Amino acid sequence: MAPVIVRGAGARVEDVDGNTFVEYGIGLRSVTLGHAYPPVTDAVGRAIAEGVSFSRPQVRELAAAEALVAQIPGADMVKFAKNGSDAMNGAVKLARAATGRPLVARCSTQPFFSTGDWFIATTAMPAGTLPHERDATVGFGYNDLASLQAVLDHHPEQVACIVLEPASAAAEPAPGFLEGVRRLADEHGAVLVFDEMITGMRWSLHGAQHVYGVLPDLSTWGKGLGNGFAISALAGRRELMELGGLRTTEPRVFLLSTTYGAESVGLAAYLAVEHEYRAWDVVGALEERGTLVADGFTGLVDKAGLAEHVRLRGRPSCLVFETLDPAGKPSQAYRTLFLQELLERGVLAQSLVVTTAHSDDDIAWTLEAVEGALDVYGKAIEAGSTDGLLRGRPVAPALRERADPRRVGTTTGKGGA
Repeated sequence: MAPVIVRGAGARVEDVDGNTFVEYGIGLRSVTLGHAYPPVTDAVGRAIAEGVSFSRPQVRELAAAEALVAQIPGADMVKFAKNGSDAMNGAVKLARAATGRPLVARCSTQPFFSTGDWFIATTAMPAGTLPHERDATVGFGYNDLASLQAVLDHHPEQVACIVLEPASAAAEPAPGFLEGVRRLADEHGAVLVFDEMITGMRWSLHGAQHVYGVLPDLSTWGKGLGNGFAISALAGRRELMELGGLRTTEPRVFLLSTTYGAESVGLAAYLAVEHEYRAWDVVGALEERGTLVADGFTGLVDKAGLAEHVRLRGRPSCLVFETLDPAGKPSQAYRTLFLQELLERGVLAQSLVVTTAHSDDDIAWTLEAVEGALDVYGKAIEAGSTDGLLRGRPVAPALRERADPRRVGTTTGKGGA
């Protein structure tokens, strides 16, 4: 049932069959101003007309670097790329070079950091990685300082960096947690890396580090930087960043050398987005739109008597929902049923992450769809099963060891499928 998209404008998209949907999740949270936002697309169009890739630095790269360094409290220097994984991999390399240590301590209760082997080797999809990569990454829990302390004590002078999202849709930092992480990093000589891919531009123009008042040594940015256009960045303290630059007497880090890292389109998009954020209260508008969705959604869930089975979590600007079965356990089948019924009613919502373009009409449409979907969901809860209501197979987690055998065939026993 998943639609294939042809075009989008504002908070709505159209699929190949001509159906229109109000969209949430919105480019994996990368779109904050709405699809095809004219000030951004106009800036990109001007950049394209002037050529996009050059063999020497261009003026937009300097302008973007100056703007981003001014934007991020803990940044002296920045390097641009096209995806968040490259930026995070660069942070890990800088930390290892600066400390001479091998281990990465990453928050194991947060879902994703990089396509790099140092992370993927620790997931349910380690095929193609080497065993020593898994051994070089150790985990700690979010809002659990004791677990981080234990990791650092168990591996004395071996942890190069501590990697985590400062906050997420799943959890805000407990009082003193981020301050404690900062203290432990300093005490143990580890580089503190904040993944601001989601929190940057949604929690604040200046990131979660500004909201919570705790500065990392390095931070990685992407998603909302370009309102859907491809741009990411690694930013941080000069003494670390210069290890990947030219003004260092230390062995140089091959940091981020990508053909398209500083092409004009992404830079032009970022400069236009940054201008909008400074011209008006984008984050405030995201919070206001998200609060309307959250209040309406929660009211409908309560009215349906399903508060123990459908739950909303996160900041208003970054809402996600949980779908639980009759026993109160997370269920992919029940999640799929809810997604199915929302799609039937014109809402594409893997989450309820908003843009500033979600209008009152969009939100009213959404809540009407939610009410209808909850009616079907309630019937499934009463029946104790999604049988007879769910069309097709349940959606599966992205990080899983094997594909659905119903999709790829069954093993023959002779190496075939």
